[in-house]
Amino acid sequence: MPLYKTLKVNQTTKVLIWKIEESIETLNKDITLTEKCQNRVDRMKSELHKRGFMSIRHLLAEVGYVDADLYYDEFGKPHLKDGNFISITHSFIFTGIILSTTKHVGIDIEKQRDKILRISHKFTTPEDYYHIPNEYELVRKLTIVWGAKEALYKIYEQEGLSFLQHIYVDDFSFEDTETTATITYKNKKSTYQIHFLEFEGFMCTYALDEVIN
Repeated sequence: MPLYKTLKVNQTTKVLIWKIEESIETLNKDITLTEKCQNRVDRMKSELHKRGFMSIRHLLAEVGYVDADLYYDEFGKPHLKDGNFISITHSFIFTGIILSTTKHVGIDIEKQRDKILRISHKFTTPEDYYHIPNEYELVRKLTIVWGAKEALYKIYEQEGLSFLQHIYVDDFSFEDTETTATITYKNKKSTYQIHFLEFEGFMCTYALDEVIN
């Protein structure tokens, strides 16, 4: 089974990434879904979405959980019944989870695509990146910025929080594989550490609920 990557972030937090290569029939083996989740899968029209959903259940199994251990709140945020923290992501042929026993966490996987150039004004200030010499590097950087904001939104999750107006990602070099980001919202300012890694044309970005100021 293609557990693609496992990252030990620290003593209490880990990231697991799955590359979806199996058929839905193979992914269904040895996985028992709750009735609610089975109905959800049955309603999915996309085969890839079904496979993504099931691959996440295999990721859960890798760390000792079953589907019934996972539930979603009214905002669609996932939780574990034992009180540990989890975040989930799916992009094309990759899925990922981040788990922590001590802190809220957020994760996002994105395929690097030119499309992000067209929508960048919706989540960041394009002038901040005019110095980047070519389009390929710009796509990579903007994908990280978007992923960082997605990961932070999954942690913060406040109604009215704007990617463009309230979340700022500090500039970074690709070699550092990390940066900082600040959420300024309702007269409160919080700064978080962001981590990212690149593989097979995808970018994974994750963050911990770890205020550093």
